[in-house]
Amino acid sequence: MILFEYTARNASTGEKVKAEVEAENVQSAAQLIKNQGLSPLDIKPKTASSLGLKKYFNRIKTSDKVLFSRQLSTLINAGLPLVQSLRNVAEQTENKPLRIIITQVISDVEGGAALAAALEKHPNAFNKVFISMVAAGEASGTLDKALERLANQQEKDAEILSKVRGALIYPAVVLVVMFAVIGFMVVKVLPQVEILYQDLPGASLPLITKLLLGLSKAITRFWYIAFLVIIIAVVVVTRWIKTTSGRSFIDGLKMKIWPVGPLFMKLYMARFARTGATLVSSGVPLLQMLEITGDAISNVHIEESLKKAAEKVKGGKALSESISNDPNFLQLVPNMIQIGEQSGALEQMLEKIADYYEKEVDEQIRNVSSIIEPVLMVILGIFAFIIVAAVLLPIYGLAGKDFTQ
Repeated sequence: MILFEYTARNASTGEKVKAEVEAENVQSAAQLIKNQGLSPLDIKPKTASSLGLKKYFNRIKTSDKVLFSRQLSTLINAGLPLVQSLRNVAEQTENKPLRIIITQVISDVEGGAALAAALEKHPNAFNKVFISMVAAGEASGTLDKALERLANQQEKDAEILSKVRGALIYPAVVLVVMFAVIGFMVVKVLPQVEILYQDLPGASLPLITKLLLGLSKAITRFWYIAFLVIIIAVVVVTRWIKTTSGRSFIDGLKMKIWPVGPLFMKLYMARFARTGATLVSSGVPLLQMLEITGDAISNVHIEESLKKAAEKVKGGKALSESISNDPNFLQLVPNMIQIGEQSGALEQMLEKIADYYEKEVDEQIRNVSSIIEPVLMVILGIFAFIIVAAVLLPIYGLAGKDFTQ
């Protein structure tokens, strides 16, 4: 069933009515409205935007799209018509924004649109990789297999990204906690040490304590300025990152900064190979595969390299030759692609590249974790020493001294 919102006129009063109705299609919805004694003026499927949901809450998780792909693939493979399959999937979908999108897709497909064209109207939910594979599956009559490959590719991509995020979240949490503890010590504990010295004639605080007390007073008195500066900085940096120069700088930093540079390079190689293998296996032409893959990798430098490679391929060069010696690709990638091109097994070779680099990403994550942990311990030790010294040195300085006149 599809949820429609409609505007109708009450025949007896002439009053306009706005409401919702569930029906299988527009014609059924119109009949239900007429049965209520109303004359329908406008009927349309209810969209995610018409619910008034904010963008954050309209997000569709990868797991929801994987489930959608698998369920639709299974139903089509079982011989059910596409529209009926979509209806069954919509009924089983728990994610409300996705269910609303599927109802719109059903309406478009019933109107004669291809599934890929209907999905293309929802770019926030379905990216170019998804659309291209569905289109290729429809053209070749293997839509069920294309959807199954999509589900597998999405699962692999989500799994590897989850591991990378997990490796980076740990040090971030440790640093946040560390600075919170340091802030508490500087703002709450150190001022008590200063009070202890105030009534002692001739007593002088150590330099390190004076410096931290100065910082404490600045934070206490001008905290609102610091807060405002932080907010402005976050807004400016966030907007800058979305610009072309900002994205270029951040993407370049990801590929080069130690110790995460090698991790991101292997992640990009795995994503390129996995997406490429999925598209090639679905019958997507090589040039179109390069364009779509460049967009899916989410790195402007690699995307630019793939655009240049596509131009070279148009000129008659092999893909392996087009990306060879490119600093944005690890050399193993063109070498293995060359073997695949020579043997006529490019799809299988791309899958092997993806498998290899996915394992390498796992290993690199372990390496990064083993490096970050001792580095964090050293940083924690240095800050702890500074704080302890600032608190204890004044106390030890009082020992054995007579401050009586």
